[in-house]
Amino acid sequence: MTTVAFLTEGSRITGFDVSGHSGYAEAGSDIVCAAVTSAVRLVEATVNDVFGLAAAVKVRKKSGSVSLRLPGGLSERDEHAVQGLLSGLMLYFAQLHDEYPDNIEVLEA
Repeated sequence: MTTVAFLTEGSRITGFDVSGHSGYAEAGSDIVCAAVTSAVRLVEATVNDVFGLAAAVKVRKKSGSVSLRLPGGLSERDEHAVQGLLSGLMLYFAQLHDEYPDNIEVLEA
């Protein structure tokens, strides 16, 4: 099962951890893992390359996990934009869980 844990401080999402293989199908043919990977890559690219916010990203290829942590001290505009993006990611993963409850778990920590 893929586990997505969103980290929060109050109402602010500060990052997320994604780990595990969904088990929907074999690696390379798993649509749930592909959906998760695609969404994570889109968010990371948007936060770091489009918004230029320098979020810390760790990819552990051996374990197949990835984590993203937002920096502190963002401008009000950047904070609003990135919170909207991360809230959308959380909603997307929750909807994916509704479709594939045996394959993805979404947590708030």
